[in-house]
Formats: sequence, structure tokens, C-alpha cells
Amino acid sequence: MTFTAGLEARARRLGRRIAFPEGEDHRVAEAAGILARRGVVRPVVLEAEAGVADAPGRLQRAVGMLRDGRVDGVVAGAVHTTAEVIRAGLKGVGLRTGVRTLSSSFFMEVHDFRGEGSEVLIFTDAGVVPEPRPRQLAAIASEAVRLRRLVVGDEPRVAFLSYSTLGSAGGRPVEQVREGLQRFREACPDVAADGELQGDAALIPEVARVKAPGSAVAGHANVLVFPGLDAANIAYKLVQRLAGAVALGPILQGLRAPLNDLSRGASVMDIVRVAAITALMSAEED
Repeated sequence: MTFTAGLEARARRLGRRIAFPEGEDHRVAEAAGILARRGVVRPVVLEAEAGVADAPGRLQRAVGMLRDGRVDGVVAGAVHTTAEVIRAGLKGVGLRTGVRTLSSSFFMEVHDFRGEGSEVLIFTDAGVVPEPRPRQLAAIASEAVRLRRLVVGDEPRVAFLSYSTLGSAGGRPVEQVREGLQRFREACPDVAADGELQGDAALIPEVARVKAPGSAVAGHANVLVFPGLDAANIAYKLVQRLAGAVALGPILQGLRAPLNDLSRGASVMDIVRVAAITALMSAEED
């Protein structure tokens, strides 16, 4: 069973209440109906009164319900911008203890490219931090590892990406990535991680054997840590549109409770799947 095919079944067992503050959007309304009929989550749909423009108020109300424990998660972004969703989350629920950087990940379900069937990759950070410093790169990777274990349930293999592979090129951007990897290894010594790696060395075993022989991660990475927002955002959209990958996110990392964003181009099924991911993220609180 593929990752997206299994999301609904796994979320259904939890019976979570998920708020949707953009009920006036036809995609959100349709997705909420699907979720309710299939029993994936218990949707709480918030709509404006007729003739009242109250989009910001609905989002704040939903986040307040999350803070107070009246719902288990919130999904927004079909109407609101990412910046609006993030501001509401930071103000309404805040960051988890010990977290200093809010970031995001995209779950990318891709077709078979390693001879192992379809699989899910995490691209991080593709939605929040424009130019992460090494400390932030390490924190972003740590949160993506936590998210993968919670939602996918397998063991993360982390590649810190660059235009260089293990010293093949130099420059300040490469040094930033190397320092980020070192900080990550100090924080998460139990997680397989390597870098700096070019994209092909991180993903393709045949390339990895040439460019990074002996690496436990090269050719097998499932968490891709990008050096900046430009690269990550461009990469996920190219993989989505040209390779036909399913792109789910931005899934926000670091908040006290699950509040997730949507691309404003999200489809109905994107909303259904992000709601299921949100429900799975809430399971950590049990």
C-alpha cells in the first residue's frame, strides 16, 4: 500500500476532530464531506455569516479551539496565505518547548525511481525559512526527522543537499551546509545523515557509488534538507508538476499543536490527505 493510500486508514483509527476555518471554499467543503463520510476525521467546518467578510476571524477562532483542546488540529491555507497561517499559529499556540525555528516539510509521494516501488520523500524547508543559518538547518532537519517518524513511521535517512558532494566544490554555501550537518549530528547522533550531497548522489544508488562510496545515506536518502527556500520550493514544484508526484504541505514543524498549511492551489484530495496527516501528528500527544 502506498503512503497516501494508507493515510486515511491510519487516521480513521484515531477519531480526531480537525477544524477547517475556510468552509466557504468549495474544495474545503467537499473535502470535509469526504472526510466525514469515510470517517477519516471528524471535521469541524467554520463558515462566515452570510455577507460578512470574516476570514481572519475564522482562522483565529479555529486556532483558539486548537489551543483550548476543543479540536485536535487545524487545516488552513486554501484561502489564507502561508504567512497568515503561520502568524495565527505562532500567536495562538506558539512553539514547542525547546524549538526556536518554525519550519515546514512537504511529503512527496514519488513514482518508482530506485527499483523499490513508489515511496515518500520529505523536502524541507520548502515553505518558511528563506536563508537558514547552520543552526537553523540542523533544527529543520531535526523536526523533519521527528515528523517522518510520526507520520510515515519508518527510519529517516537524512541528506544535506548542496551543489557539492563531499568536497567536490567549495564556497560559503557549502560550508554552511557542512556546519548544519555537524550540528545535526551532535543533536541527533542516532540518525543516519550525510552531506554535503548533490541531489543525484543523495537519491540514486548508482551515482552514489561513484560520488560518495561508503556513505550509508547516499543513494538511499528519504529526508532531503535543502540549503535554502528558493531551492526547496522550486524543487518540490518541479517534481510535482513534471514527475507527477503527490505533494502534501507545507506541513508546519515546531508548533505546540498541529496546524497545517495548504497550497492555495490544493485539490480536494490534497486537503483530505493533509487532514489525515494532521490527525496523525496529533497522536504524539496521547
